[in-house]
Amino acid sequence: MHKIIIDAGHGINTAGKRSPDGRFREYKFNRVIRDAVAEHLRLRGYNVEILNPEEADLPLPDRTIRANNMTCQIGLPIQNVAIISIHANAAGNGSQWMKARGWCAYTCKGHTLSDELANCLYKAARKHLPGQRIRTDYTDGDPDLEKNFYLLRNTYAAAVLTENLFFDNPQDLAFLESEEGQKAIVALHVEGIIEFLRLHKI
Repeated sequence: MHKIIIDAGHGINTAGKRSPDGRFREYKFNRVIRDAVAEHLRLRGYNVEILNPEEADLPLPDRTIRANNMTCQIGLPIQNVAIISIHANAAGNGSQWMKARGWCAYTCKGHTLSDELANCLYKAARKHLPGQRIRTDYTDGDPDLEKNFYLLRNTYAAAVLTENLFFDNPQDLAFLESEEGQKAIVALHVEGIIEFLRLHKI
């Protein structure tokens, strides 16, 4: 048995987190993608939990406690649990359009099971985002970027934070707002998660 825990980054009360023209709100996008990923996985028979069903931002310690409680609820081996935190990226403070583009995923520092989940997501991203920049850092031997994000370093199970293109870049934003773009982003999450869980089934 598997469990997938999906987090949508930020909330309605998070300062900033919108495109320079104000039409794109990250918290809304994250929840649209989260809900679609959850629906597709449930249709395939997977056990999916939404980490933050509320619209308000949930403090990171509370998110982490909730994620760890969900991980332990049914006594699964942690290899059978995947935690995904869905975000969209920004290079600036929201006041102007920026040049940075691309998709990436973050794990905590060091080599952990999270790196293997990230590898599966990167493989799926290359398939579903042709023509889009895939941002990588191979200095530690794998493609994901590493940051000391609170949720990633304090969860029991494999946890990855995805940054799904830049909402302060006009080209990336157009893709994020398109039906094609959102379907691609949903598909890469679904495919990457399923591959990871198949590889680590106990």
